[in-house]
Amino acid sequence: MSHIAITVIGHDRPGIIAETTSTLAELGVNLEDSTMTRLRGHFAMMLLCTGEVSAARVEDALAGLTADGTLQVSAREVAVEDPAVASARPYILTVHGGDRLGIVAALTRAVAGAGGNITDLTTRLSGELYVVAAEVDLPAGADEAVLTAELARIGRDLEVDVSFRPQETDVL
Repeated sequence: MSHIAITVIGHDRPGIIAETTSTLAELGVNLEDSTMTRLRGHFAMMLLCTGEVSAARVEDALAGLTADGTLQVSAREVAVEDPAVASARPYILTVHGGDRLGIVAALTRAVAGAGGNITDLTTRLSGELYVVAAEVDLPAGADEAVLTAELARIGRDLEVDVSFRPQETDVL
C-alpha cells in the first residue's frame, strides 16, 4: 500500500476538485486527508492518499489537469506518520487587525517556543484587515497562561487583536 502526497496548484477554475478526485477514485486511490482553498484567484490543494499504485502512476493519470498550462500537479510517496499524541490539547488562535509585516512569524514563533504544533493555519487580507486563524496543539506540559500572555504581548506590539482559546472537541 502506497502513501502518496499530491499537490495541485495554479489558476482556479470550476471542476478541479471533481476531476482530481474522480481520477483518483478510478485508480483505486483513497483520499484520507485533504486541504483545498482559493488564494486570490489561485487554487491550492494538498491530498494524502493511499492505494495500490505508485506516485508516478498517479501523477501520470492527473497529467490531464496540466494540459492547458494553468495547473501544476505533483505526486510523491511519503512515509506513514504516527497519529497525533493523544495528550495534546487543541486550541484556536485568531488574529484581526491591520496588515503588518511579521504577524504570522511572531505568533508561530511563540507557539513553537511553548512546544505547540500548528496543525492548520489560514490567513486572509481583505482591504486593510488582516485575519489569521490557526489550530494549535499544545502538549500536556505546556503552560497555557504563559503562552496566552506572550501572544497578547505580541498582539499589543503589532497593534492587532489576538485570541487564544481551547478548541471545542469535534465528534465525528
